[in-house]
Amino acid sequence: MDELNTDVIQGTLDMIILKTVSWAPLHGYGIANRIEDVSGSVFKVNPGSLLTALRRLERAGLLESEWRTTENSRKAKYYSLTSAGEARLAAERRDWERRSGAVTRLLAAEG
Repeated sequence: MDELNTDVIQGTLDMIILKTVSWAPLHGYGIANRIEDVSGSVFKVNPGSLLTALRRLERAGLLESEWRTTENSRKAKYYSLTSAGEARLAAERRDWERRSGAVTRLLAAEG
């Protein structure tokens, strides 16, 4: 049997990161773990892809960051959502619901 694909759906990583950070500020490792946990291990984020996305979202003003000490007494960059990030998340969620609804209708349709 083929191994199940755990890649995040193309084009959705930013939305998933924004949603994950909307619950609480997190560092990169925490974001990756939270995505995997909440998705029931359906999604696993490649660390390189995550870092690239976090930098892009921060440059776009959708996330802000600050250095903090973790529960393991290590320094880590914690990311939190900006007001612009909240607005983008809402817009991306509406678009996702529209598109996923269309795919669901197409899959359920009888020729």
